[in-house]
Amino acid sequence: MSGPATVLIVSDIHHAGSAERERRGYELACAPNWPVRQLVRAYRGLVWLRDPLGNGLFLEEFLRRSGSPDLVIANGDYSADSRFVGVSDDATFASAEECLTKLRARFGERLHATIGDHELGKTSLVGGRGGLRLASWPRTTEGLGLRPFWQHEWGRYSFIGVTSTLLALPIFEREMLDAERAEWETLRAAHIEEVRAAFARLSPHQRVLLFCHDPTALPFLARIREVHERLAQVEATVIGHLHSQLILRTGRVLSGMPTIPFLGVSVRRMSTALNEARLWRPFNVRLCPSLTGIQLLKDGGWLTVELDSGARHPAKFQFHPLPWQEVGPVAH
Repeated sequence: MSGPATVLIVSDIHHAGSAERERRGYELACAPNWPVRQLVRAYRGLVWLRDPLGNGLFLEEFLRRSGSPDLVIANGDYSADSRFVGVSDDATFASAEECLTKLRARFGERLHATIGDHELGKTSLVGGRGGLRLASWPRTTEGLGLRPFWQHEWGRYSFIGVTSTLLALPIFEREMLDAERAEWETLRAAHIEEVRAAFARLSPHQRVLLFCHDPTALPFLARIREVHERLAQVEATVIGHLHSQLILRTGRVLSGMPTIPFLGVSVRRMSTALNEARLWRPFNVRLCPSLTGIQLLKDGGWLTVELDSGARHPAKFQFHPLPWQEVGPVAH
């Protein structure tokens, strides 16, 4: 690319293929008792998303409306992860593969895709099921063709994509199997070296657009010397994971809260992230919400960024809403 360009960013598609769609009620099945089931049902139905397996129409509508951007970034989480063990589960792999196939058919070589936490496995919100599974790693990198680290140069801009789960691995310590811990640490060390080398190579005039699915990883990035020394060159860091601007704003309000160690691994993980959320600020965070947004606000969509190759003007971000009533017969 040269001259002005349009970059499209989409995140948290959470597509469910036919096999995952058969697992209705998979989150409720994790609840250990009736009161917890009612809390999960209320949270899902009123706040987060009533039908986490019904996102297919949103993906199709996005593909129809996405136009002809010069570059496309998909920022992680391509399946519903309905077994909570990432793409080591066959149905989850099939969903992610179907999603990425649609994206690649539509955008071809213009597409760059980062790895989200649902590709690798993530413990259920209640019940403590699942977690990181090493078997998901080769299925993500080889089976789905997702690169843990990628970099694309255009004019004075360097687009960099990282794997947030690897960078924030210490927070996921309780979610991995003991027998797999050493291999995960090896993968993390190699990933940090890739990040370190890429930032060390940056010339002083370059600007960075960083793509990191889960902002939990940002404090760990900031502790890498080469990243810390060049943070002023990071014009924007695009995150996903939070699904809604409301969640991002809430996270900023709760920034610095103490870690809660006694309400399960999910609460511990989230509260640990919020404890260090004040360290997100130097990264100039921009949230790309999920295509659906959350049930409460129905505020999903995607981003575009207008850039000029000489970086004479700041990147111009624009949010493109995807109204539920225009998508089709979704659950309101």
